[in-house]
Amino acid sequence: METSLSGIPFERLLKKALKNGGDFSEVYFEHKQGTSIVSEARRIERFVSTTESGLGLRVVVGDRSAYAYTNDFSALDELADTVAAAVKRGSFEQAISLERRPVREVVLSRIDPTGVDPDKKIEMVNRAQTKAWGYDPSVAQVKVMYGDGVRSVVVANSKGFIVEDRRDSIVFVVQGVVARDSLIETGYEPVGGARGFELLEEDPPELIAERALSRALQTLKARRAPAGTMPVVLSSEAGGTMVHEAIGHGLEADLAGEGLSVYSGQIGKKVASDVITVIDDGTIKGLRGSMGYDDEGNPATRTVLVENGILKAYLTDFITSMKFGLPLSGNGRRESYRNRPIPRMSNTMIQPGTLKPEEILTKVDKGVFVKKMGGGQVNTVNGDFVFNIAEGYLIENGKVGEPIRGATLIGNGPKILGSITHVGNDLGFGIGTCGKDGQGVGVADAQPTLLIPEITVGGEIGSAPSEG
Repeated sequence: METSLSGIPFERLLKKALKNGGDFSEVYFEHKQGTSIVSEARRIERFVSTTESGLGLRVVVGDRSAYAYTNDFSALDELADTVAAAVKRGSFEQAISLERRPVREVVLSRIDPTGVDPDKKIEMVNRAQTKAWGYDPSVAQVKVMYGDGVRSVVVANSKGFIVEDRRDSIVFVVQGVVARDSLIETGYEPVGGARGFELLEEDPPELIAERALSRALQTLKARRAPAGTMPVVLSSEAGGTMVHEAIGHGLEADLAGEGLSVYSGQIGKKVASDVITVIDDGTIKGLRGSMGYDDEGNPATRTVLVENGILKAYLTDFITSMKFGLPLSGNGRRESYRNRPIPRMSNTMIQPGTLKPEEILTKVDKGVFVKKMGGGQVNTVNGDFVFNIAEGYLIENGKVGEPIRGATLIGNGPKILGSITHVGNDLGFGIGTCGKDGQGVGVADAQPTLLIPEITVGGEIGSAPSEG
């Protein structure tokens, strides 16, 4: 019997796409609704509400694929003909019968954001603006961004299964700029996840704005950061920039398999210190990178990437799994029906240890405490990175001291991960939209408090902590 979820003739399209040969065919259907609001200069600059549906069709031949997509549902047979025409193996017939797999719930959504009155969403944005502008006379600029979406996908393939997945998401971001004399500093605070509108009841806009402006003001009052090589403690609140950038991208199988990662060919080898275990877990309910199934219809999984310093696995999609002989990890992701799936992180984290964060601080006489990381850059081929410190403090005699500004962390991923000596028993999450090959997907990352005994801090020459 023809399976026709959402009115799509999946079996027919899969069969037609393979009429000229191929190893595997796949249909990806997507329907999404969402709202995007941007507020600047105390007024709404943009309010966009969208509803969109589309379909992508792929035929895989070896480690190559032909892909086409459309939002014209009267032209699906033509789409299948287009993809089939790209395959030159010769005509054959393949019977396809689809087994529907059970829905896997990962969304923690009590209030569907698409059912919330637009005026209520604007009210939330305005509340954040009002709080931010009234926070301090030095506030010079405030930007508030709100986004929500409900994305329903159906994936079917010629291997004989069909799955449905629903991904609710919400993101709320406050960015504040403060100025005093010739100094200008920025504070940034994002919240979000696979959640509904109730997230802004649990974490009100005023509190989000307060955290952003507090960070900006703290930095405005701070001294210039020291420069030199010194111990650094990364707080669990710092966000997972280190794990995401310094190791996560390098463990995506397309990069690792092609020799474009410092971690290429390192399975079974030591790539971090004994106290470091790294996992990617797309199954954790409520996190921004969570999903029941990936965008190829494979179940999201918990993948141990590094265990006690030993590299155990890479993140794969169907093609990299087949090409490099690796297990499927459920990390084939795409931005939309317009894109092919590629290996991507979901929720990536360094596992907690046993030490209390304050115990780790006591092990540093003089150094830097990073409470919040900013953006940065990493070279996946050699592992070199530069990360900004959004909120940092001096460590003096094992305690957090005065705030610093203008600091960066400069190092090499494998070397730094190999040098970490102490891991806290806490775990803090950050959210983001990860860009790769022109596609953006929602992710979360996390880490416990970490002690790096020696790393280069970029700051003001001559103001490094003195030995004493």
